[in-house]
Amino acid sequence: MQAYQSIHSELTAAGGSLAAVSPQLPDGSLTMAEKHALEFEVLSDAGNLVAGQFGLIFRLPDDLRAVYEHAWKLVLPQFNGDDSWTLPIPATYVIDRDGVIRYAFVDPDHTRRAEPDELLAAVRAAA
Repeated sequence: MQAYQSIHSELTAAGGSLAAVSPQLPDGSLTMAEKHALEFEVLSDAGNLVAGQFGLIFRLPDDLRAVYEHAWKLVLPQFNGDDSWTLPIPATYVIDRDGVIRYAFVDPDHTRRAEPDELLAAVRAAA
Protein backbone atom coordinates (compact mmCIF):
# COMPACT_ATOMS: atom_id res chain seq x y z
CA MET A 1 0.00 0.00 0.00
CA GLN A 2 2.78 2.40 0.87
CA ALA A 3 4.57 1.68 -2.41
CA TYR A 4 1.43 2.64 -4.32
CA GLN A 5 0.98 5.69 -2.11
CA SER A 6 4.46 6.81 -3.22
CA ILE A 7 3.29 7.03 -6.87
CA HIS A 8 -0.22 8.28 -6.15
CA SER A 9 0.40 11.85 -7.36
CA GLU A 10 2.05 10.58 -10.56
CA LEU A 11 -0.86 8.22 -11.20
CA THR A 12 -3.42 10.98 -10.83
CA ALA A 13 -1.32 13.31 -13.00
CA ALA A 14 -1.38 10.58 -15.68
CA GLY A 15 -5.18 10.54 -15.50
CA GLY A 16 -5.55 7.49 -13.28
CA SER A 17 -7.22 6.94 -9.97
CA LEU A 18 -6.30 4.38 -7.37
CA ALA A 19 -8.45 2.34 -5.03
CA ALA A 20 -7.65 -0.67 -2.88
CA VAL A 21 -10.28 -3.31 -2.22
CA SER A 22 -10.20 -5.37 0.98
CA PRO A 23 -12.52 -8.01 2.43
CA GLN A 24 -12.21 -6.29 5.81
CA LEU A 25 -15.21 -4.60 7.34
CA PRO A 26 -15.34 -0.84 6.62
CA ASP A 27 -13.84 0.06 10.01
CA GLY A 28 -10.83 -2.16 9.27
CA SER A 29 -10.39 -0.64 5.82
CA LEU A 30 -10.57 2.86 7.31
CA THR A 31 -8.02 1.94 9.97
CA MET A 32 -5.65 0.64 7.27
CA ALA A 33 -6.00 3.85 5.25
CA GLU A 34 -5.37 5.99 8.31
CA LYS A 35 -2.47 3.86 9.61
CA HIS A 36 -0.62 4.17 6.29
CA ALA A 37 -1.74 7.77 5.57
CA LEU A 38 -3.17 6.67 2.23
CA GLU A 39 -4.53 9.34 -0.08
CA PHE A 40 -6.59 6.83 -2.04
CA GLU A 41 -9.68 4.95 -1.03
CA VAL A 42 -9.60 1.56 0.64
CA LEU A 43 -12.96 -0.01 -0.14
CA SER A 44 -14.61 -2.87 1.72
CA ASP A 45 -15.60 -5.94 -0.32
CA ALA A 46 -17.94 -7.59 2.15
CA GLY A 47 -18.10 -11.33 1.58
CA ASN A 48 -15.43 -11.09 -1.15
CA LEU A 49 -18.18 -10.55 -3.71
CA VAL A 50 -16.08 -8.43 -6.09
CA ALA A 51 -13.04 -10.68 -5.65
CA GLY A 52 -15.31 -13.61 -6.49
CA GLN A 53 -16.42 -11.95 -9.72
CA PHE A 54 -12.76 -11.74 -10.73
CA GLY A 55 -12.20 -15.39 -9.73
CA LEU A 56 -9.79 -14.38 -6.98
CA ILE A 57 -11.07 -15.99 -3.79
CA PHE A 58 -9.82 -19.08 -2.02
CA ARG A 59 -10.96 -20.83 1.13
CA LEU A 60 -8.32 -21.41 3.78
CA PRO A 61 -7.80 -25.13 4.41
CA ASP A 62 -8.41 -26.31 7.96
CA ASP A 63 -4.72 -26.61 8.84
CA LEU A 64 -3.99 -23.04 7.73
CA ARG A 65 -7.14 -21.79 9.42
CA ALA A 66 -5.80 -23.27 12.68
CA VAL A 67 -2.52 -21.38 12.20
CA TYR A 68 -4.43 -18.12 11.66
CA GLU A 69 -6.58 -18.68 14.74
CA HIS A 70 -4.15 -20.15 17.23
CA ALA A 71 -0.62 -19.13 16.24
CA TRP A 72 -1.35 -15.69 14.81
CA LYS A 73 -4.52 -14.90 16.82
CA LEU A 74 -6.11 -13.72 13.58
CA VAL A 75 -9.75 -14.75 13.36
CA LEU A 76 -10.91 -13.78 9.86
CA PRO A 77 -14.64 -13.64 10.74
CA GLN A 78 -13.87 -10.79 13.16
CA PHE A 79 -12.09 -8.81 10.43
CA ASN A 80 -14.25 -9.72 7.45
CA GLY A 81 -17.68 -9.98 9.04
CA ASP A 82 -18.54 -13.44 7.68
CA ASP A 83 -17.62 -17.01 8.54
CA SER A 84 -16.45 -18.07 5.08
CA TRP A 85 -12.73 -18.16 5.90
CA THR A 86 -11.99 -16.94 2.39
CA LEU A 87 -9.35 -14.49 1.24
CA PRO A 88 -8.74 -12.79 -2.09
CA ILE A 89 -5.66 -13.54 -4.15
CA PRO A 90 -3.76 -10.24 -4.40
CA ALA A 91 -4.33 -8.60 -7.76
CA THR A 92 -3.74 -5.24 -9.41
CA TYR A 93 -5.66 -4.04 -12.45
CA VAL A 94 -5.58 -1.02 -14.73
CA ILE A 95 -9.06 -0.60 -16.15
CA ASP A 96 -9.68 2.01 -18.83
CA ARG A 97 -12.68 4.33 -19.06
CA ASP A 98 -14.52 1.77 -21.21
CA GLY A 99 -14.14 -0.92 -18.55
CA VAL A 100 -11.46 -2.84 -20.46
CA ILE A 101 -8.68 -4.37 -18.36
CA ARG A 102 -5.45 -3.01 -19.84
CA TYR A 103 -3.07 -4.45 -17.25
CA ALA A 104 -3.37 -7.30 -14.77
CA PHE A 105 -1.02 -8.60 -12.13
CA VAL A 106 -2.27 -11.60 -10.15
CA ASP A 107 -0.08 -13.70 -7.89
CA PRO A 108 -1.24 -16.09 -5.16
CA ASP A 109 1.97 -15.31 -3.24
CA HIS A 110 0.81 -12.36 -1.11
CA THR A 111 4.41 -11.14 -0.77
CA ARG A 112 4.66 -10.34 -4.49
CA ARG A 113 2.79 -7.35 -5.85
CA ALA A 114 2.82 -5.32 -9.04
CA GLU A 115 5.81 -3.02 -9.14
CA PRO A 116 4.80 0.65 -8.82
CA ASP A 117 6.78 1.60 -11.96
CA GLU A 118 4.97 -1.09 -13.99
CA LEU A 119 1.62 0.11 -12.69
CA LEU A 120 2.44 3.72 -13.55
CA ALA A 121 3.57 2.74 -17.05
CA ALA A 122 0.33 0.79 -17.56
CA VAL A 123 -1.77 3.78 -16.47
CA ARG A 124 0.11 6.07 -18.83
CA ALA A 125 -0.32 3.60 -21.72
CA ALA A 126 -4.06 3.31 -21.03
CA ALA A 127 -4.62 7.08 -20.86
